[in-house]
Amino acid sequence: MASYNYSRIIIFFFFFRICVITLAEAHPLLQSGKTIKNINYQISANCSRLQNKVSGKSKRGAQFLTELAPLCRISSSDGEEYTIYSCIRGRLIEVNENILSNPALLQEKPSTEGYIAVVLPKFEESKSITQGLLTQKEYEEVLLKRRSSAS
Repeated sequence: MASYNYSRIIIFFFFFRICVITLAEAHPLLQSGKTIKNINYQISANCSRLQNKVSGKSKRGAQFLTELAPLCRISSSDGEEYTIYSCIRGRLIEVNENILSNPALLQEKPSTEGYIAVVLPKFEESKSITQGLLTQKEYEEVLLKRRSSAS
C-alpha cells in the first residue's frame, strides 16, 4: 500500500459537508522558501481534474475521489515535484484554477485564495471523516512535538 504524509495537507471541513483542501504549514513548499514553478491538474493521459464538470443539486458529473487519488502535481524551481492527494473520499466539486496563473497564492494564502480543491464527501461518511481530522489546536501541538523532537 502507498504511504502518504497527511500532515502536509489541511482539510477544512464545513458544517454543510464541504471540504476545502490546501497545503498545511508543514508542507515542504511552505517551509523551505521554495518557489512554485508549475501546478498541473493533469493526473494521467486520460484524467484531468480541470475536466471535472459538475451540475445540479446532486453534483452530477463530479469525479469521484478516493483518499489516495491525486488532485494535482506541484513542481518547484529546484526540480522537486509534489503530488497532492485528496486524503478523503468524495466528489470533486471544483479545483482552484486561479493558482494556475498565480501559483504564489498557494504559499501566500493557502487557507483562503490558495486552496487546491473542494470535495464533497458522501453524507454517510461525513462523521467518520470529521472524527479522523485534527482541530487547529491539535495540529499545532503535533507540529510543536515534531519540532522539539527534531532539535
